[in-house]
Order: sequence, then C-alpha cells, then structure tokens
Amino acid sequence: MKRSTSKGTVMNNGFNREIGWELRPGGMLVQKRDIGDASSGTMIKIKVSHGSYHHDITVPAQSTFGDLKRVLAHETGLQPKEQRLLFRGKEKEDEECLHMAGVKDMSKVMLLEDPASRERKLEEMRRNQCVLKAYEAVANVKAEVDKLSEKVVALEAAVRGGTKVEDKEFVVLTELLMMQLLKLDSTEADGEAKVQRRIEVRRVQSFVDTLDSLKARNSNPFSSSKDAVSVATRWETFELGVGSLCAPTPPQSSTKITQDWEVFD
Repeated sequence: MKRSTSKGTVMNNGFNREIGWELRPGGMLVQKRDIGDASSGTMIKIKVSHGSYHHDITVPAQSTFGDLKRVLAHETGLQPKEQRLLFRGKEKEDEECLHMAGVKDMSKVMLLEDPASRERKLEEMRRNQCVLKAYEAVANVKAEVDKLSEKVVALEAAVRGGTKVEDKEFVVLTELLMMQLLKLDSTEADGEAKVQRRIEVRRVQSFVDTLDSLKARNSNPFSSSKDAVSVATRWETFELGVGSLCAPTPPQSSTKITQDWEVFD
C-alpha cells in the first residue's frame, strides 16, 4: 500500500513552517519525517551486511526501506533500484516502514544486489575489456607500422635519388607490412576502436602501394623519359610546319623561264 501525502502550515516559534503529512499503512496519518534530520524523531542504528562488507547506517526510526536504500546508495554505490533489502529472511518493499516491519535499533538487514543489475554490470565489464583489448592490439600494430614507415621513406629517398636498390628490400618490407595487416584483420573491435583499426588498415595499404610503385620505378629507372621524348617530338613537328597554322614556304625552282623566242629560217 502506498502512502498518501499532504501539506499544511503550522506556527513554530512565531514563524510559519510548512510540514508534510503522510498516510501510513493501516490508515494512520502522521507527520512526514525528513531523512537525516535528527530532531524529527528517534534515530536508530541499523547493521547492514552486504557480502563481506558491513555498514552501520543511522536513520530516523520511522523511515521506510526506500529511505534506507537511498542512504545505502551513498555507502555502496548501488542505486536504489539495484538494491534488494531482506529483513528476517523476507524481501521488503520500498514503501514499507522500518518500525512497522519490526526494525529497531541495532537490527540487522541484509543487502543484495539485484541479479539483473549484476548481470548488466558483468556484461558491460566484459565489453569494456574487449574494447580495451582491441585498443591495445591496434596501438601495438601502429607502433610497428611507424617503424616500418621510416624504412619506406628511406627507400623512397634512395629510389628518387637514383640509387639502385635490390628487389628483396621491397619484398621483405611489403611482407612485414602485410603481417601487420593480418593482425588488424584478426582484431575484433567495436565503436571507436573499430574506427581506429580502419584508419590503420588504410595507412598500411597506402605504404604497400607506395612500395609497389617504387619497386617498378627501381626496375626501370628510365621509364619516365618517354614523356620527354614525346614532347621533343611534338616540338620538332611544329618546327617543320606540319600541323602549324602557317604552311611552309615552298622551295623556289632552279629553272628560269623566259619569253625570248628564237626564229628559225
């Protein structure tokens, strides 16, 4: 049975003070007490056992089990909805009053965590552990890729500088990067860890593409000279007048044409 409450105003030492009234189970109308206000009634100490922990809680004698749960929330970290209070072997509802249930000074109450709440916390803990494990795996791969990236940069500088590099240098470095890619592929991740894994995968793939390009250039260092020949050929074509806007000047004939006629007898 839930309590019904109402408010009224009384004179206390010449001042108006608003008080609340509540209907207790059984139909008794009493003044509503404030938790923690020692002047509002007799205070009692309750010994609460929670697993291997024990708490001595002091509350007004006319508090409810719901009031006790709110006090215990500060002591245990368990929210009231996550708590189950047992007195004399029976679970008590939040609306039940301590004094009406027989709770007195130094009475013992057992606190249990709600099984559904405990299961949710365990699941969240397992999920957090998986996320942390994924973060660590991605971080380890990133550290290895950072080291390999320095070798990629060194090879790129050598090739662009015209230094001939052995093909096995590209092969070995590519295989090392692919190993890191396999590690990322085998890492199960969700949320932000999954985003970080995707970023690192793309980074590794970009280094592999760079190595493929450098290897091809290292095998044929003159492959980029074709463009220069093509440009020169085009320029020569224009110099010859082919395809230009003005036609070339035609060569003059060496034959001389005259109009002198010779008279034959």
